[in-house]
Amino acid sequence: MIKYKKYLTGIVLLMLTSTASFAQQLVSIKVVDAASEQPIHQALLTNGNNISKITDEYGTATLITDAESIEVTATAIGYKTVTATLTKNKANIVSMTKDITNLKEVTLVSAINGSTFSNLSKIDLSLHPVKSSQELLRLAPGLFVAQHAGGGKAEQIFLRGFDVDHGTDVSVNVDGMPVNMVSHAHGQGYADAHFVIAETVNKVDFGAGPYYANYGNFTTAGYINLSTFQNIDKSRFQVEAGRFNTFRTLMMLDLLKKNKGKQSAYIAGDFNYSDGPTENKQVFRRLNVFGKYNLAISNRTQLTTSASAFTSDWYASGQIPQRAVEQGIISRFGSIDPTEGGNTERYNANLVVRHQFNNQLHLQTQFYYSRYIFNLYSNFTFFANDPVNGDGIQQTEARDLFGFNTNLSQQKNLGNWQYKSTYTAGIRYDATKNSRLNTQVQRTFLTDIKLGDIKEANLFAFAQQQFSNKKWAFDVALRADYFNADYNDKLTALQLPSRDASILSPKLNIQYTANKQVQLYVKSGRGFHSNDSRVVVANNGREILPAALGSDVGVVLKPTAKLYLNVAAWYLHLEQEFVYVGDAGIVEPSGATSRKGIDVAARYQFTNKLFANLNINYTKAVAIGEAKGENYIPLAPALTSIGGLYYKSLTGFNGGISYRYIKDRAANEDNSIVAEGYFVLDAVLNYTKKKYEVGFSIENLLNTEWNEAQFATESRLRNEPNIVNELHYTPGNPFFARVKFALFF
Repeated sequence: MIKYKKYLTGIVLLMLTSTASFAQQLVSIKVVDAASEQPIHQALLTNGNNISKITDEYGTATLITDAESIEVTATAIGYKTVTATLTKNKANIVSMTKDITNLKEVTLVSAINGSTFSNLSKIDLSLHPVKSSQELLRLAPGLFVAQHAGGGKAEQIFLRGFDVDHGTDVSVNVDGMPVNMVSHAHGQGYADAHFVIAETVNKVDFGAGPYYANYGNFTTAGYINLSTFQNIDKSRFQVEAGRFNTFRTLMMLDLLKKNKGKQSAYIAGDFNYSDGPTENKQVFRRLNVFGKYNLAISNRTQLTTSASAFTSDWYASGQIPQRAVEQGIISRFGSIDPTEGGNTERYNANLVVRHQFNNQLHLQTQFYYSRYIFNLYSNFTFFANDPVNGDGIQQTEARDLFGFNTNLSQQKNLGNWQYKSTYTAGIRYDATKNSRLNTQVQRTFLTDIKLGDIKEANLFAFAQQQFSNKKWAFDVALRADYFNADYNDKLTALQLPSRDASILSPKLNIQYTANKQVQLYVKSGRGFHSNDSRVVVANNGREILPAALGSDVGVVLKPTAKLYLNVAAWYLHLEQEFVYVGDAGIVEPSGATSRKGIDVAARYQFTNKLFANLNINYTKAVAIGEAKGENYIPLAPALTSIGGLYYKSLTGFNGGISYRYIKDRAANEDNSIVAEGYFVLDAVLNYTKKKYEVGFSIENLLNTEWNEAQFATESRLRNEPNIVNELHYTPGNPFFARVKFALFF
């Protein structure tokens, strides 16, 4: 266990240390996509003097030199390598043209803007384009998702020995805007990313563990940030159709085709419909609209604004008890209560303004707003509590979410060291009206269990210092979060005083690049997830910000141009907490836990067009203080693996075959009920030309019988004498084929 207190004082002193100024000859550069003028993040810039820089999220970097000009080579994943001559005191723009992904473009360098997992996701996204937010989440190495409500509900997430539920221990973000909902009617951290249109996503940034200062609440197992394209290089119309009366249509329109470096805009929309494989039709409908606009107000000031609208409604067959299938009461795709399901809406507005004071000093300010509406019908226990009407529940809420943050960063060169200071402050405010839990039968209201208004504010700030030379890179940060929670209970008319709490989260990450083939790193940090405001108020603000203390030790190997390998051993300790159980409306204690494991990620390129990827994740998760044999953490994944073989070409045939594997795991504390593992194989084949693309995909190629979401649940069927505790599950899709046709213009 890392002793955080020993280095906390040193971190604070480092944050307050001012940087000495030196006379510098600076060369600025911006790297962009030649077709769309989209900035290229993490392009590597090198020259013969062993100078190396990686571009930031705006495609910019600065180099130091004593000469009037400098020649650099730019490489980036999915682009042709280009060499350019840069001149000081000039805005140098380097354009790169797209090419087939090549692993030789992944270079091990010690740089403060580098990200191992971002490189992996870029490779995977370029090789295996996705069609849904669920598939986007799966691009994060080691992350599994399960859907168990007909496609409309947020996915259940598994990562690093966590059953994250719907987001309690993974921070999910889109363009820097949070997806997770605090004090949600269904569960803390509920992260419904279905408002994202997959084809608009340009980058998937992922980090495992609590080591990242710019991600606060819910960042215990890790974070995911999806970034949408700044602009697009062509418009698209696409239609898809498949089994189970499945249909999807997509439109993306490039609204400003010229001079995109100064101004650009595009709009995208898609509509999904499916009856699903269940006997009771899901009548699943989802509509998304997204638009983005960029304006270069001046050479130094950039404005980006986006807006989106999302609405969805569906029916679900729910989680069925194993005994009902075994006894022939229902089939695997049958239902005990076919009225489950719901509807949800989300409307977002996001504004980002970035100003460059000089080549190395930047200020970025972000404002965002979300209007969110949620309505969910569920029935997990059937007739256990109410033998007459059944145990159906309804969870609803209407929420306004406001956010603001500002970020000041400065980059300097001190001799052979590159140095970056970042200072950020912000606030997130959630106002939820009529957060409700009530009983219902066939979607008809019966009685209220919980009803109230919630207000929650999170003020945060962090300071981060990053510095690197040819061999070493250090990332030191201290984050502070303050929470204020207020709950107005409308059933008891009891207005309890608001409660507050705060937490400090130090981070220390060290990287050593021995050579172009070997890189070592150590990550350490403290993270947390907040608890539901109803817990905060009920528990007088005690034990409601459980900390997660963790560390990673890893190695990245690039022994040949065609092989990339990352191996990490890690440990995470999560403190005791009290949690709000949204399905029951009660507060329960949750004990301390520990998790440790090994993650392996490998990428191999057989030829210019043939690639393989492999992720293996092993975890041992235990509840601290419980007797051996009774200390299992329910549904914690012990062994998972994702991999595939892909053929990629810019034109002509493209395709691949991929698998997902999860081992059997305990569904309850003593492992007397086991959640069954599965191995599922998917395949895709596309034929791509400049003006069109035809595609064919199959999910569950082998028609495997598998359980997607699984729970140990106490339930009673109608007329059963006793309550039974056993495995309940939602069946995974059987063989599912679909075709698509896309037109580019």
